[in-house]
Amino acid sequence: MPSPQQARAQASAITAGKTAPEAGASPTSQLRELFDGPRLSPGHRRIAQYLIEHITEAAFLSITDLAERVGVSQPSVTRFAAAVGFSGYPALREKLQSIALGTLGTPGTPAEQRANELQAAVDAEIENLENLRRDFGDPDQVIRVGRALSESTPLTVMGLRISASLAEYFAYGARRIHPDVRLVTRGGTVAYDAMLQSREAGGTWVLAFGMPRHAQESLTAVRVARTAGLKVALITDLGLGPLADEADVVFATGTGSRLVFDSYAAPGLMAAALLQAMTDADPERTQARLEEYEQIADQHQFFLKD
Repeated sequence: MPSPQQARAQASAITAGKTAPEAGASPTSQLRELFDGPRLSPGHRRIAQYLIEHITEAAFLSITDLAERVGVSQPSVTRFAAAVGFSGYPALREKLQSIALGTLGTPGTPAEQRANELQAAVDAEIENLENLRRDFGDPDQVIRVGRALSESTPLTVMGLRISASLAEYFAYGARRIHPDVRLVTRGGTVAYDAMLQSREAGGTWVLAFGMPRHAQESLTAVRVARTAGLKVALITDLGLGPLADEADVVFATGTGSRLVFDSYAAPGLMAAALLQAMTDADPERTQARLEEYEQIADQHQFFLKD
């Protein structure tokens, strides 16, 4: 009889293909797709990030007001509009308004409007999860990357500073179903050695976590990985910026920023989804490794009898 974890692995296999009309992309996903193609300058990335974070308000700002809010010049806003494929700021604003009106179509209830700061933090995370749910309407990229991570032996998982907890969670789960998972939570030459050794041992992929504030040493480690010949899948909060520019695949999910320290409901679920995709990629290995682990756990009494 399978353990609860084995049963969950079997029952929750991901089905490929886009699901039906409910799977419309979230406003943040639409904006990321809009801004993700061109290589943006640092000033343009600031504009893009502001629009993503304040879409319901920013879509109705004049060019003067938007430039002032972001702290750039009006010509910079005009050049940004051209860089992302529009004839000028009016055309870009028209597109932004069509996206924003979809967001404004479901106003909060009076109870939500009276929420205290802790409730507001939960509401923000619920919105992040709703956005992720829409993104999962087409899970094909998750499936493809999960398969690639499963086939990479060894598989390196990296998270530095605040991102270390997410990396540790992923590595803990991945070790149950993958024969060689190498966790990197220290930067500098320690991270560089780990990347080089992983590639030399036959590894092909690194899964990196990059939560704000984004560490310079994370960027350097990702560049070292790429230079060594490893591909990089990145879970981060925004699909723009230096870290995203260096990654082969980016999974951008919102983080909760209403409290002093960020919360990571959506990135945590994104990590769990990739773990699920890894279990689906090689079900026979998954089953064998989970069975072996359960036997060892029972033998050494790892867990309490609930």
